[in-house]
Amino acid sequence: MFKKIFFFLFIVAIGNSYSQTKLASFFSDHMVLQQNTAVSIWGKDKPKTTIKVVGNWGQKAKVKTDKQGNWKLKIQTPTAGGPYTLVIEGNQKILLKDVMIGEVWLCSGQSNMRMPIKGYTNQPINESQETILNSENTNIRMFQTEMNASLTPLEDVKGNWKSASPENVGDFSATAYFFGRKLQSILKVPVGLIVTCWGGSSAEAWMDKETLSQYKFIELPSKIDLKRKQQTPTALYNAMLYPFIGYGIKGAIWYQGEANRERANNYNNLMTSLISSWRTQWNQGDFPFYFAQIAPYNYGKTNSAYLREAQLKTSLTLNNTGMAVTLDIGDCNFIHPKEKKTVGQRLAYWALSKNYDVKGIEYSGPVYTSMKLQLNKIELKFNNAPNGISSFGKELTNFEIAGKDKVFYPAKAIIKRNNCLQVSSDKVQQPIAVRYAFKNCVEASLFSTSGLPASSFRTDSWVD
Repeated sequence: MFKKIFFFLFIVAIGNSYSQTKLASFFSDHMVLQQNTAVSIWGKDKPKTTIKVVGNWGQKAKVKTDKQGNWKLKIQTPTAGGPYTLVIEGNQKILLKDVMIGEVWLCSGQSNMRMPIKGYTNQPINESQETILNSENTNIRMFQTEMNASLTPLEDVKGNWKSASPENVGDFSATAYFFGRKLQSILKVPVGLIVTCWGGSSAEAWMDKETLSQYKFIELPSKIDLKRKQQTPTALYNAMLYPFIGYGIKGAIWYQGEANRERANNYNNLMTSLISSWRTQWNQGDFPFYFAQIAPYNYGKTNSAYLREAQLKTSLTLNNTGMAVTLDIGDCNFIHPKEKKTVGQRLAYWALSKNYDVKGIEYSGPVYTSMKLQLNKIELKFNNAPNGISSFGKELTNFEIAGKDKVFYPAKAIIKRNNCLQVSSDKVQQPIAVRYAFKNCVEASLFSTSGLPASSFRTDSWVD
């Protein structure tokens, strides 16, 4: 008798779970959908059920659930605007209210992306109180994902959409918020920011098993490292990225690298694979992917300049990517620079120029392109400085020069003409290589006239 009752209750439970029309947490009130595109909406219901989705902007779509009760469809969005409502009707009816249509960006990485407007305990960000006080703007919305790790792909995350306001914005990712605020102020459309990040996370943690399998030096785990969940390969991809794949986005911003600094030699390949795999899985073509270079900090014996070099290489070789240089806003005593507003705005310059056709602004600092030997001097040339390079009246510092012995000495650098530097040292009569700011704790001295700094770089490829 007991077995029959149990079986009956089990069948009822299954039936009830199927009869509930379910959506992922990010399909909810206050969400932002990407404008002028066919966006995907998905969920669960009873198998072979017709699902109807109606947006009150004048579009609708329908689909039938499969044998497992899964469904997915696309619905066309209009030009930016709102608020709208979205009705999902299956075995139940769900009404989503206050839905905005605009520009959606995915924001990921480690603690420098997660650092909130109110700052960390011992590291406040600049202008935090004024930022919070003046934050009221229903056209800026953020979905912040709770941290989670898994060795298998999950279907949902925990989190919710919130509008920018003094009550909410203190907990917003500072980098993402300042990026979104700049976009919103210029484009005058709603901006949605999906933030999924974890402090101390490695790039490998944000990549799928298939992509990582090509790298023999990466051990794919059979269990999560409980002491370093956020550095377990695939663990954050499965739990904090996979659920979002397919959600309509314009592009992504990324702030990560510190956790990979001791493996800088493979970081360029890893990031190229990460970006390419995300693009493939989203099936939106080569969507823009912009990232922040890690800032100067006292890492000890590990020279983080090699990681910065790998980041620079990624930005120069992979299509539709760009890097916000942070060489002038680091803090050798704190790994989380306070100037998150500067980082967010520099990322926004890339998007505004490259993806939103805003003319007349610079988005990159000077980038080293070539060198020429001139007796006891080396001449360096740069691009991405249309109005020239500058030190703004200060001495050019952190330049080094070396000869065939590969010993570097402090060097004197002089701007000879708009985009050309001459570097020399009395201690090196036959120089063959130059390095700039190629150490942990450095301060930028080379800029474009727009105030954007050059990245650290080197002309050699020697193994130290």
